[in-house]
Amino acid sequence: MRANPLALLPLLLFLALFIGSGVYYQSINVDYAFYQISAPVAILPAIVLALLLGRGALNARLDTFIKGVGDSNIITMCLIYLLAGAFASVAKAVGGVDATVNFGLSFIPAQLVLPGLFVITAFIATAMGTSMGTIAAMTPIALGLTEVSDLSLPLCVGAVVGGAMFGDNLSIISDTTIAATRSQGCNMRDKFRMNFKIALPAALITLIWLYLQGTDANINQSTDYQLLKVLPYLIVLTMALTGFNVFLVLFSGILLAGAIGLSELETYSIAQYSKDIYAGYTGMQEIMILSMLIGGLGALMKAQGGLEFLGRQIERLTSKGDHTTVNPKAGEAAISAAVVLTNICTANNTIAIIICGSLARDIAERQQVDPRRSACLMDIFSCVVQGLLPYGAQILLAGSIAGLSPLIIIGNIHYTWLLAIIAIGTIIFGKYSATTQTRTG
Repeated sequence: MRANPLALLPLLLFLALFIGSGVYYQSINVDYAFYQISAPVAILPAIVLALLLGRGALNARLDTFIKGVGDSNIITMCLIYLLAGAFASVAKAVGGVDATVNFGLSFIPAQLVLPGLFVITAFIATAMGTSMGTIAAMTPIALGLTEVSDLSLPLCVGAVVGGAMFGDNLSIISDTTIAATRSQGCNMRDKFRMNFKIALPAALITLIWLYLQGTDANINQSTDYQLLKVLPYLIVLTMALTGFNVFLVLFSGILLAGAIGLSELETYSIAQYSKDIYAGYTGMQEIMILSMLIGGLGALMKAQGGLEFLGRQIERLTSKGDHTTVNPKAGEAAISAAVVLTNICTANNTIAIIICGSLARDIAERQQVDPRRSACLMDIFSCVVQGLLPYGAQILLAGSIAGLSPLIIIGNIHYTWLLAIIAIGTIIFGKYSATTQTRTG
């Protein structure tokens, strides 16, 4: 494929319009600064530019865009958005969120609420293997916590997103783990062990920080609750931990929450249940549209050689013109940079790993990087970027539920920042080689 740096211009245009307008409106103290020019609108000029930059018939370029919009990963995310929105809406309407918050506060001391929120979210995400489903389930609880206490909403949501990315990175059933280990030819358990040594210090420092931030927390209301209204969340979390499909988990939660509302609330009717489900759908409209449009834009940039250009530049920096020189640290840096840049372009960590898989494996073999190490770095840095990307699905989902600006959330995801710093530190100061394990495939 022909490498073409101009194919990356549409992404730069989108970022300039979306982030630039948000920063501008925030600087002049406009409320909801990042919603003045919504991301699904800001991306339209970028799509037009990508179509203009392409070669061949217009219909062929549009077909590439549409295939990107309809990519199975994109459609999967959109369906999760719908079910997550419906579950959150129905559960809140029947009193499930308030009951779950009070249930948790009755067991956890106020000063441990923030660390507890991170640990519970991390545990659920590790068991589920998906950050999206975890964020969908836990963000309403974080929102409810701030309504009955003086805890910071951005801090609570940041703890949830950080915990979700911890699980997404480490879970053996996570699609990022599967993609990384398969592309690099190593065993999942071996990658997990190496990955855990990097993730654990970041998680421990995060817990200490969250504890210090929540030591003066006060609970402003009674923690009475009805256990029956907590049941939807308990069932959802139990099903998630036992490995059920995320679609089945969320759909079961919608049905159970609705059944409780219809049986326990006199004023709750089938019509209201339907309206609550639809309200959940509409609440996810913006991120659904943006996810599909980003999928199409990413497909155009890939087809036009933008990602190929990134790969070649990284490969050139790695080899430094001398293919006989072995430099594991340079190889690790190149693998990490490749997945970071690709993730920025695609806004999907799994897709970024799949696209970079063969390039990373080639770099790892040439520079004698342990296959476990290359898989570990790909997974870590893809999750770091995905957990800090203002137009990424995880941040958009959390922001939609909590009503927060993406940049505010990003500034409070302490775990992800720490994970990036520690991972970079291991590249600079660590000593890894390919002699410790041979590839499995």
